[in-house]
Parts: sequence; structure tokens; C-alpha cells
Amino acid sequence: MRRTLVTAVALALASTGSAFAMPARADASPVSAPEVRNATTQLPRTVRPAHYDITVVPHADSLTFNGHVAIAVDVLEPTTSITLNAVDMVFSNPTLMGSRGKPLAPKVSVDADAQTATFMFDKPLAAGRYTLTTDYTGKIGTQANGLFAIDYDTRQGKQRALYTQFENSDARKFVPSWDEPNYKATFSLTAMVPANQLAVSNMPAGETRDLGNGNKQVTFAKSPRMSTYLLFFALGDFERATTRLGDTEVGVVTQSGLIDQAKFALDSSADVLREYNDYFGTPYPLPKLDNVASPGSSQFFGAMENWGAIFTFEHTLLLDPTISTQSDKQRVYSVAAHEIAHQWFGDLVTMSWWDDLWLNEGFATWMAGRTTAKLHPEWNTKLNTVEGRESAMSRDAVASTHPVVQHVETVEQASQAFDAITYQKGGAVIRMLEGFVGEEAWREGVRKYMKAHAYGNTVSDDLWREVETAAGKPILDIAHDFTLQPGVPLIRVDSATCANGKTTVKLTQDEFTKDRAGKQPLHWRVPVIAQAGGEPVRAVVEGTATLDLPGCGPVIVNAGQSGYYRSLYAQPQFAAIRDGFAKLAPIDQLGLMGDAWALGLSGLRPVTDYLELATATPIDADPKVWGNIAQTLEGLDEYYRGDAARRAKFRAFAVRTLSPVFERVGWEAKAGEADPIAILRTQLIGTLGALGDADVVNESRRRYEANAMPAPLRKTILGVVATHADAATWDRLHAAGKAETTPLVKDQYYSLLSSAEDPALAQRALELALTPEPGETNSAKMISTVAGRHPELAFDFAAAHREQVNGKVDTTSLSRYYPGLASSSLDAATIGKLRTFAEKYIASSSRRATDTAVANIEYRMKVRAERLPDIDAWLRKHNG
Repeated sequence: MRRTLVTAVALALASTGSAFAMPARADASPVSAPEVRNATTQLPRTVRPAHYDITVVPHADSLTFNGHVAIAVDVLEPTTSITLNAVDMVFSNPTLMGSRGKPLAPKVSVDADAQTATFMFDKPLAAGRYTLTTDYTGKIGTQANGLFAIDYDTRQGKQRALYTQFENSDARKFVPSWDEPNYKATFSLTAMVPANQLAVSNMPAGETRDLGNGNKQVTFAKSPRMSTYLLFFALGDFERATTRLGDTEVGVVTQSGLIDQAKFALDSSADVLREYNDYFGTPYPLPKLDNVASPGSSQFFGAMENWGAIFTFEHTLLLDPTISTQSDKQRVYSVAAHEIAHQWFGDLVTMSWWDDLWLNEGFATWMAGRTTAKLHPEWNTKLNTVEGRESAMSRDAVASTHPVVQHVETVEQASQAFDAITYQKGGAVIRMLEGFVGEEAWREGVRKYMKAHAYGNTVSDDLWREVETAAGKPILDIAHDFTLQPGVPLIRVDSATCANGKTTVKLTQDEFTKDRAGKQPLHWRVPVIAQAGGEPVRAVVEGTATLDLPGCGPVIVNAGQSGYYRSLYAQPQFAAIRDGFAKLAPIDQLGLMGDAWALGLSGLRPVTDYLELATATPIDADPKVWGNIAQTLEGLDEYYRGDAARRAKFRAFAVRTLSPVFERVGWEAKAGEADPIAILRTQLIGTLGALGDADVVNESRRRYEANAMPAPLRKTILGVVATHADAATWDRLHAAGKAETTPLVKDQYYSLLSSAEDPALAQRALELALTPEPGETNSAKMISTVAGRHPELAFDFAAAHREQVNGKVDTTSLSRYYPGLASSSLDAATIGKLRTFAEKYIASSSRRATDTAVANIEYRMKVRAERLPDIDAWLRKHNG
């Protein structure tokens, strides 16, 4: 799954699950229980499903559906009941049939809090194979959980489409089931649907039968053995386009009329699938792979890896020629690469329990980055790995962090596991370990892992053992250090002495933390790649180390930036880096700037180190480096919120730093310019606009008034105009949004309406968000967009209208949505409000996001009080 909103969750440490390999099957003969290694489950272990035969009749107009399911189950030991997961279902006509004897009619008991239904029998069932059947009714939601409806505008009027989203624990809203990843089974799905609509599922339609009265019955082919959260169904006024890659039909599905906007996604999917078939050494096993586009949005995710039927919101799959940018194009590719990686890591081989979710998400994050960089080197996306690592380290350096492998007990905790630690740290650790053992050995280990565990479930050590065997290097201890304990290692460069063309470096290991000065550091075995102008030297650093490096240039102790650790340089070494900064590789420039920023804000180095490196950056530096500077300066500007005089002085410096770069890039694209330049152009316009640069703001307004906005700049220009909007401009943008009939563009307008600096207009956006006008899945995004500039206003509003807001947020996001609104506050009073809210409305076991938001506010307040004075002094010196 590709997340759209990442928040930290609480400290945990554990890995449990079962591992077994079994081919897809759904025959009538009993199967023995797989080997179980303390598999985590919230269900009794006495019964396992083997096959689901599901029939569903959706009633889109009334937001209800009828279902019938026949589940082939294996009773593993005598029991008087069968308990499975179910939410918001009413059951009728339950029956249990064995291989011999009369049908049994069990009683059904529903436990809404436990999300279970129990079928009870008068006498114990003997071990063996049975078929449990039942009719049931369920609900169709309006947020992206379970079976849900999306209403959207078209030129022909309103349309409604249906989709499913089951990760992590919402298949139980569609079919009564063993809704846990370890309970794999095969699935056969039949749907009774309108004859003029297209139904899509994991497998191709095997049979379609006319039912008369404008209806048809679609029966899909039986799926491979898979977890419930990967089941998928969609229905609507859709178009489908396809291409072939070997035996696989690759497709895209969109609302009618937009299929051309998915062409890039279709072509990209085929390219990525070809690469993965080769990389994994196990061909993609399903006959088709669709990517299904949906209007709307979610606070939880942007795309979902349903096996054979990836679900992706339109904003992350389609390229609308009127508004899409080069960044959008790269995002489409990256997300497709992420979700297709899941077809192996997650779908073919699945973690046993949510503790090891990172096996899915960390690997897909790493694989998408690797594949995008390989197949599109002109985008230079390998530099993006630094940004992802920085995101993880920021979350990993506070007390509310958690290990990569984490202990999950509840459905809500499983939902919270989808965060920067699971995704970005997981991906960074994989990149580091691949660099340690070598690309070929890593790939060989992955191939063996896929073959050994196909159609089964695993824990992290299953992967480590295969890689260690393939590499012939001991990585298990290193992998455990970085995945079974939280935190960020810190490598201190105590001294560096050059003599006879060789630099001797003394290193000391510590721990980087943002909120626990004096903390007893944890211990890691850290793979270090150090360089001083010559060839890099590799070593595993424990405690202290002395390295001899060829050359006498600036010392870089994370050369190539593949390591997951911070590097702290003593002043002489930092000065050498600053003075030679222009000659360093762009990826090292980015990594050093990330370290300088984090160490400066935490007080371990002067906070002005980052500004020193920014001013040492040449105007023709890599566009990604200048993009980082623009983003950081805009973020630093927010610390001055509410202090107009000091903010004006900082903005003068920031604008003076960025303007020459923008002058070089210009408003107009040049023939043959590189893609990173096009992206930098939008970044600089957006940042200079946010900083209030009069030239950029006025030119954006002029182009808006003249309707002279080229498609690649349209969103950016509108963003500047919306940020500085007055009431008349806001009304004009609002009118455009109401009149728009293309969902992708319409949604953009409602996001723009939420980005105004004017608090009165922000309040209007909040009030608008609670009306039906923006669309049911866009309201939560509007409120969170307001929170970007007005966190206190947005949080207070959402808390005051909690019941209404709850209906606008997918349930998987609720426990972190409200804390997320407040997390960029600089007001101490917000901390008390957050804690009071959490104590009243968030379960005590699900408050990591609250703890993280509180830590973030406290940290931001500390930065403002203790670091900004040093920046002010530096600005006085450099502004003259």
C-alpha cells in the first residue's frame, strides 16, 4: 500500500507468526494444519478456511448489499463453535455441512466490539472438512473502508462507483471471514450487477450471464491462495485498456472518458512488471494485472496492492493534460512500481502478522526507488532516497518511535503501523544491507525467499536467513540491530588527520535523539562507508573505530548515503566540508545538509551549519539540492509564524538566496531541459510564493487573471494565488470548483480553497468542508490542508465538530487524524487540548500518534525559543 499520510506510532518490539509454503488449492479434501510458530491471532485456532465462494448483490442506491458465502473450512480439533470476523452484518440461514451426516443449523452470536460472529453448535464438531454457508446483509460506506461508494461529477451528471479497500482489517465488512493475514485461502466471487456497468476483481471474469431486467451475473475465476485483505471488487461506468506482457494481460480501469489519461500508467506497469519478473526469478502468477482508478481521496492511503487489481486514486494514477506536472508523472510511476512490487512482497509472500508489516512496505518502498532510478535514470530519483531516510529519522528520534518490527495487538494498532518507520526506515535499512552484502547476493537471497515461501506467510528472519546464506556474510546481527530496536545511530567524527596521502579518522558511536538529552545510547553494528577524496573504505563500527582513508579531502563518513545513521563532524571537519561543498557528489550534499539541519535543531551542532552549506551551494548545483534548500527554508519560515518583524528579516535572506536560482531556471520551460529542472521550477515558484516574494506573487496573479497558465505550472500558480487570496479571489476559486465536472481538477480546487493564509478564509474552508459540496472523501483533506497553516484553528474546529468530522474520515485514520492536525502548532496550550481529546476519545493503546504530536509541538517550541535567536544573529551578520 502506498500511504498518503504518514504518522508515527508507539514503541513496540516483537515478531510472531507462522511460515509455510502451500500451493493454491480449494479442493474438497481436508488439509493438515500448517506449522505454527506462536502465530498472533485474535481468533480461535481450532478452525481454518480453505476456500470462500462468495456471491454479492450490491444496491448502490441504498448503500446496502446482500451476500451469500460458502466457506470450506478445516476443523483442526473438536469444537462447539466457529468464530470468524464480521462487521455490520446481519446473518440468516446459516448451515454447516460435513462430508457425512445431516446439515447443521448453528445459532449465530455477534460481538460488535470484537468484530466477530460466532456460529454455535449443540455438539462438538469432529476434526475434518466442512462447508459453512450463510446469507447476510451488509453496508456500503462513503469512506474508503470495506465496500464503499464514490460519487463524482461528469459532464453527463453525477455518477456513483463502488470499490473495496480491505487493508488492514476491513474485508470483514464485505464477507464474514478469517480476516487475518495468516489465514490464507482461495476465493471465488460472483456478483449480480447492472448490465451496463463493468465489474472488476482480482481475477478475470470467467463467465458472464444475462439475468434480464438490465442485470447480469459475473463470475470471476478462482484466485490463488491469498490473505483476505487482498480481495478486491469494483463496479461502475468504467473503461478498460490493456496491453500484454508474455502470459499476463496488463490493464488500466478508469471512469468512462478518461482512459487516455491512464496510458502512461499502463505503459509503466508493463515495463515494471517485466523488470520484476526478471528480478524476483518467479514470474507474476496471475493471468491479469489491472490498475483501477477512483475519484476521491483517503487520509490513510493513495493506492492498494490488491492481487491482480491494484486500486489507485485518480490523483496518483491519471495524468490530466490541463493540470499534471512532471512531479505527477514521476509519482504515477513510483506508485505503480511500489504496488507492483507488492504483488510479490505482500501478495505472493505475506507477513504472518502485522508485526512484520515492514516486510511488505519497506521492501516495496526500496524496490520502487531502485526500479524507478534504474528504468528512468534521466529523472535522477536516486537522490530521493535521502529525503525518505530523513523522514524516517525525524520520526525515529523521538520517544514515541517504535522498532521496524513492532508488536501489534489490535485492529487500530495495525492501522497505525503504516508509518514512516515501516515504510521509509524499512526501505533505508534494506538499501543499507544491500550495499553491505552486494546487489547480486541480495537479489539471490530474495529469489530464494520467494521460491521457499510462495503462497505462504513469513517473519523477518525468514528473509534474513536466505540473504545471509546467499551472501555468505553474517548480516543477522546487523539486521536485528536496525529492526528489533528503535532509534537512530550517531557516528561522531572525533578527529581526522592527513599524512602521506592518507587520512586517519577516529569515530565514536552514539545515538541521535531530538527529545531525550542525556539518554543512555543504544548499541548498533553500523555498516559505515567512509571517504576522504580517494576510494571509499567499508567497516562495521561498534563503539569506537579508527579508519585509514585514501586521500586528503573532506571526510564523508556516510559516502553515498546508504547508511541509516547521522554523522556529526567536529568543527575542523565541518569547515572542510563547507569549503569543499561545491565539489561533493549531490547525494552527499543532500545527506550532509540533512545531518546539519537535524543536528543543528537538536543543539548538537550550531543551527547555522545548514545556512552555511546553503550559501556554499553553487547556483548550478543539482536541482534536487536546490529543491531541498527551498523546502527547508520554507519550513524554517514557519517557525517565525506570528512574529512579523523577525519573519520579514528571515524572508529577505531566503528570497535573496533562492531568487538567483529561479532567475536561472525562469518561468518558461526551455527546449530539451531535464525533468529535474522542470520540477525545480515549480518548487521555487511555490516556495518563493509562500515566502511572500512580491515578484513571484504578482506574476502568479497576472498569469491567473490572464488565464496564461501552462499546464505544468497551473497547479503551482493557482497555489500561490490561493495562498494570498482575498475574499473576492477565494469566491472566484470557489465558483470554479463548483462548476468543474472533472473530479481530478475539482478536487484540486477544494484543496486550494483550504490553503489561504487569511484566517477568515481558512475558517470558511473549514465550514465548507462539513457540507456535501466537496465530496465525502475530500472533506478530511480540506481540514488537514487548513492545518498546514492554521493548526490550532483546524484542530479546534475538528474537535468541536468531532461527530461530523468522524463521518468524513476513513476509520483506519481516526486515531491519528486529530493529532496530525495539531502537530505543527507552536502553542503550548495545544498540548493540553490534545491530551484531553485523546483521553476522551482515543483508546489508551492507540495514542502513539498523540504522543508523537505532543513531542513534535514541544520540540518546535524548543527550536523557536533556543535556536531562532542564533539564526537571527547569523542573519544580522549576513544581511548587513
